[in-house]
Amino acid sequence: MTGTGQVIHLQGGRCSVVLDARATGLPVVVYWGPALGETDPGALEALCEAATPPVPHSAPDSPGWLSLLPQHSEGYAGLPGLEGHRGEGGAWAFRFEPTELAMPEGSTLVVDAADADAGLALRSELSISEAGMLRMRHVLRNDGRTPYAVQALRCCLPLPAHASELLDLTGRWCLERQPQRHPLVQGSWRRDSRRGRTGHDATLGLLAGTPGFGFRHGQVWAAHVAWSGNHQTFAERLPDGTGMLGGGELILPGEIRLAPGEEYAAPWLCAAYSSDGIDGISAVFHDWLRARDGHPRSPRPVVLNTWEAVYFDHDLDRLRALADEAARIGVERFVLDDGWFRGRRDDTAGLGDWFVDETTWPQGLHPLVEHVTGLGMQFGLWVEPEMVNPDSDLYRAHPDWVLAASGRLPPSWRHQQVLDLANPDAFGYVLERLDALLDEYAIAFLKWDHNRDLVDAGHDGRPGVHAQTLATYRLLDELRRRHPGLEIESCASGGARVDLGILERTDRVWASDSNDALDRQAIQRWTGVFLPPELIGAHVGPPRSHTTGRVHDSSFRAATALFGHAGIEWDITGADESELADLSGWIEFYKRHRGLLHTGRLVHADHPDPAALVHGVVASDGTEALFAYVQLASGSTQVPGPLRLPGLVPGTAYRVRAVHPGGQPRAVQRAAPPWMSGEDLLLSGRMLAHAGLRVPVLAPEQALLLHLVGGPSSAM
Repeated sequence: MTGTGQVIHLQGGRCSVVLDARATGLPVVVYWGPALGETDPGALEALCEAATPPVPHSAPDSPGWLSLLPQHSEGYAGLPGLEGHRGEGGAWAFRFEPTELAMPEGSTLVVDAADADAGLALRSELSISEAGMLRMRHVLRNDGRTPYAVQALRCCLPLPAHASELLDLTGRWCLERQPQRHPLVQGSWRRDSRRGRTGHDATLGLLAGTPGFGFRHGQVWAAHVAWSGNHQTFAERLPDGTGMLGGGELILPGEIRLAPGEEYAAPWLCAAYSSDGIDGISAVFHDWLRARDGHPRSPRPVVLNTWEAVYFDHDLDRLRALADEAARIGVERFVLDDGWFRGRRDDTAGLGDWFVDETTWPQGLHPLVEHVTGLGMQFGLWVEPEMVNPDSDLYRAHPDWVLAASGRLPPSWRHQQVLDLANPDAFGYVLERLDALLDEYAIAFLKWDHNRDLVDAGHDGRPGVHAQTLATYRLLDELRRRHPGLEIESCASGGARVDLGILERTDRVWASDSNDALDRQAIQRWTGVFLPPELIGAHVGPPRSHTTGRVHDSSFRAATALFGHAGIEWDITGADESELADLSGWIEFYKRHRGLLHTGRLVHADHPDPAALVHGVVASDGTEALFAYVQLASGSTQVPGPLRLPGLVPGTAYRVRAVHPGGQPRAVQRAAPPWMSGEDLLLSGRMLAHAGLRVPVLAPEQALLLHLVGGPSSAM
């Protein structure tokens, strides 16, 4: 469909977006919310008329609207969609007029617009997937005769008045993605990330909703910026009642300067609506991610990573023994972490010298790789290609290959600097080195780390974060093109680069450097709002956590790591036979149920006790489910209230059984609920959702797993 003068309705999943393109100027987003189902043009025009606001006193003479690109020239007084200028301040004001509207697919709208006086052209794209994922971006072109400096190019969507509460995520190293709530009052709530990578403290998404919205109730609108560099997410409420949710790249001064004819494409804003709480947002994001062509399809292999087992102490015999134990208990992928390359004895030297260390590995990595693959496991390798130590042969030869402002190095961070991948020579060197390693060794997996923020990061006299981010994307894309079977993990000192931009090029993220099961419960819970379990690395650490010092039972550590892409981060050569038996049983259970865990619908109960969590995965056809009841701390009551299990098929009868794949959780009670010592319970999904069942009085930091298998309700 082409032309103007129409109302456009995009619908996918349980969501509708309506745009009014009947007047001059950019189309106006009239509605974003529950699916309307209505396609009659007359009804849609009536909706636009019904949504037209009145004109109050002391206001523009025409009603105020939120167009695809909010502009001050339209009378909009909030955060503008575009900020920029030409020369000493020219073309700072603009008013785009559409030149063409097209719908190449029924679920996609493309609007071309221009401001001839400002010498600017704009293309806006808006699409909605079958699952209801709304994706939006702008592309700005400089059609003038002089350079144009872009300061911001934001994507914005309307929020209704009843979306009056915000939830976003913050955090730090080893405690990423912690939730915080606050009301959306008049003014702006803006989250800026200037770390050059997504950031430990970055909000993976910004959620707005009806007051008190939870995992299973309330209306929720959510937005995520699919970009791995500096970015901005915001919500706004103006005094006239207009609400807005959006985001974009955070552009540093002078970073985007368009020569005549050049374009700047803003990152995609990914947005979703749910009438069923936060779990409905998860369903949209998970379904969209799983529908991608590049989404991992093969069963997610059990991983053993060597970092917390050996750190920098690379000894062939010790690593062979570790691999032997790993294979014996069922591990499928063995990953050699930091310390294998030239001059690398600690974290102060060697980064950038991507040659196997001849002293530690006189025969190269071949003896270990052959031993690992001979045991039937895949071999993986740790790299940090975007970084360099000043104490390295690479830096001594090319100190000019570092991202730096004029004449000074940025502050040191983990004894390293950032290699300027926008420099073609530096890019070519890193690509050649990684390509050579992948050609020489049977490497199935790269753990791709990124252990510092980009601070004071200059490139050719200008800020370099934008160019660095695009260069990293190109590097990953080229390696994947040359090595199609290669899988890559995005690790950034844990979970500091978790976003849908990096996940276009990687197969999972490392959620956090903390393997403390207690901290991991929250980290994985909130990471999972946007990412499905198969994309979230989750490992069983040693009994005493290396990052917090807490000690946890094997059952709690195993139950926590089960709900992700599971693995081990532990020197299991020092584990006793009882611990190895627990691990082996847990791995067998994971392999048997990963089809459910990695394709099912993630659900959470809004549990009344803040000392406990309830979450699970329900098969897409409702025939099977796996739930965890997690006791975080001592409960406020002597006996836990009934455990209600959401997301099941109401009319299906479920056989409920407690399972203990990593060992039995500790209970503090005289007697367990009767059903646990008798035959399996048989209850309908409706009964389990509303009446629930009693669970043991668990000690703090314990988890009970329940496996449910469904059949026809007539079987009851």
